[in-house]
Amino acid sequence: MITFKRVSIALSVAALLAGCSSGVKLDENAAAGANGGANTSGAASGVAGVDLTGSQIDADGGPRGVGRVVYFDFDSFIVKPDAQGLVDANARFIKADPSRKVTVEGHTDERGGREYNLALGQKRAEAVRRSLNLLGVSDNQVEAVSFGEEKPAVSGNNEAAYSQNRRAELSYR
Repeated sequence: MITFKRVSIALSVAALLAGCSSGVKLDENAAAGANGGANTSGAASGVAGVDLTGSQIDADGGPRGVGRVVYFDFDSFIVKPDAQGLVDANARFIKADPSRKVTVEGHTDERGGREYNLALGQKRAEAVRRSLNLLGVSDNQVEAVSFGEEKPAVSGNNEAAYSQNRRAELSYR
């Protein structure tokens, strides 16, 4: 079981690093977006630019127009490649201001026992926290907590509801 976990973690880190090795110069794209310029190469990469000047900050302190929910497969805490753009945009936003703090809240669906779901929710939050750290976010800016199955996003006993509840949410404070 431990070998499987180590292999899973190694594969998720490898996938994250492979996603980070694109030829797109993200700093130039962010600067173009912040200055109101066209961001054509950012659109081609699937990553939207983040305005770091402060005019694009939501009321809760997070980046406007950037997703904050990472979804997971059943019984998994591996950050999927399709969440890389979301994680990257949030990492750039957090790094732009050393005083910014974010809590990564891990959640599960209702299947499984309470203790198991709390542990799985923590692993999901930690996976997103590690992804942010790999992208240069300071460890003292990110806290990972688990709510397990206690705060479902959607009610229901079907796969559509379950898939919305298997998540990690970034909450700015």
